[in-house]
Amino acid sequence: MKTRMPLALALSAALTFALGTPASAAGAELAPGLTVTTTVTGEGTGTGFWTVTALVPGGSSPDPDAPPAALGSREHAGTLVTSLRGKGFDARAEQVDWPAFADTPRGALGWRVRVGAFADRAQAAATASAMSANGFTGSVEWTGQDGPEAQGPQRIRVAVVDPRRFRGSVVASHGESVAGRRTTSALSAAAGALVGTNGGFFVIDPRDGIPGEPAGIGVYQGLLQSEATAGRPALLLGDRPSIGVPRTALTVGGHEVDGVDRKPGLVRNCGEPGDVPTDRPLHDTTCTHPDDLVLFTPQLGTPTPAGDGVEAVLDARDVVTAVRPAGGDVPAGGHTVQGIGAAATWLTAHVRPGTRLPVGTRIFESGRPVHPAGVVNGGPWLVRDGRISVDAAADGVVHPGDPSYVYGWGVKRNPRTMVGLDRQGRLLIVTADGRQPGFAEGLSLLEGARLMARLGAVTAINLDGGGSTAMAIDGKLVSSPSDATGERPVGDALLVLPRR
Repeated sequence: MKTRMPLALALSAALTFALGTPASAAGAELAPGLTVTTTVTGEGTGTGFWTVTALVPGGSSPDPDAPPAALGSREHAGTLVTSLRGKGFDARAEQVDWPAFADTPRGALGWRVRVGAFADRAQAAATASAMSANGFTGSVEWTGQDGPEAQGPQRIRVAVVDPRRFRGSVVASHGESVAGRRTTSALSAAAGALVGTNGGFFVIDPRDGIPGEPAGIGVYQGLLQSEATAGRPALLLGDRPSIGVPRTALTVGGHEVDGVDRKPGLVRNCGEPGDVPTDRPLHDTTCTHPDDLVLFTPQLGTPTPAGDGVEAVLDARDVVTAVRPAGGDVPAGGHTVQGIGAAATWLTAHVRPGTRLPVGTRIFESGRPVHPAGVVNGGPWLVRDGRISVDAAADGVVHPGDPSYVYGWGVKRNPRTMVGLDRQGRLLIVTADGRQPGFAEGLSLLEGARLMARLGAVTAINLDGGGSTAMAIDGKLVSSPSDATGERPVGDALLVLPRR
């Protein structure tokens, strides 16, 4: 008689195989068809040490997860090593290679320059201060987070939702409004969720848009609240969850609309026609859109952005009740449409009180119209058709001319949140803690892809990660977020709800 291996043991075996170190796991069934397994792997294997990475001059970002500029050319690294050694610092140059992404070259990605190997962080910090006094900039780093070649502990949580047995639902939630940020545990508790994780990418800084707005497609309770980023994947929720590349088509009065519930002129992560400097996805970058037409819904939860432009107010029948300067409340059951540049000129010339402007919002996937109950944006792809396939360049994780970005974001280990579907249609929701030396190192993108494949995913994508990564059970935080301030408020969450 063939017996089935308990899920916790099966996941432990998969993690041991995927990450190359023994794992221990403990699992619990929270409801029929819903299990959560917590796994610790790699304890006692860490051989990392503290060092100081000399930084390449570059711009700063308000995003707390923006990686520092750490890679340069071989020539730059050689010159920097010579300069540091001339000041008495034990500097070395290290080549960093491209990982085996599906759409990037092989060979050297760049060279980093490091100083010293220290047993504790305080020694490394003292060296960084001494470097600063001599005109150099350095970042204290733990080598256990360098990437797949490193070792050290991992703390992984895997929620498995079996649609054949689970009688609840999986939804996307932004809480009371699109605008504003809330912690995953707060969103989970408010909804009475059995399990909750952070969701998609979102705006953090007001200079990039409205804090809390999705940076990519967002659908909540069946309502489109943010337009798609061209080419980026997403998790589509409903009776049978799926992962695909949705496209949005928006119109008002037959005129094409560029966005939903975002600040006109600013497009986080780019990826829309007319975006400057690129209409391709470019992660953690805010493009501008000089001739922008944006639709606002009551779910925005705050007055529309004030500033240059014109705004038409529509009632529940899509009839214009007012044309006003930009900024004001969205009527209950209605919309506002705000334009800047050429879009403002169009509104001024064609729209008057009493004009009917029918609003159309459609979502397509694989060329067919779809009506998902919820959508959480993500990227890049991790697994496609059962094979590991990380499309870092197409997804915008590779920044042209800046090897440091993909190095810090995708090559190095970070906290990760990932979702996938296996051959039985089961939804796999996975979080990995990280950036906590000796406790949880995190995963590189390729490590995350290998993990999802070993867990049985035939399709899987990356969601928001870094300091956003969190998992809550019964509304209580069970993961260990990496931000020094604790659990980060996010834009939306992926919630597993009990049967109502």
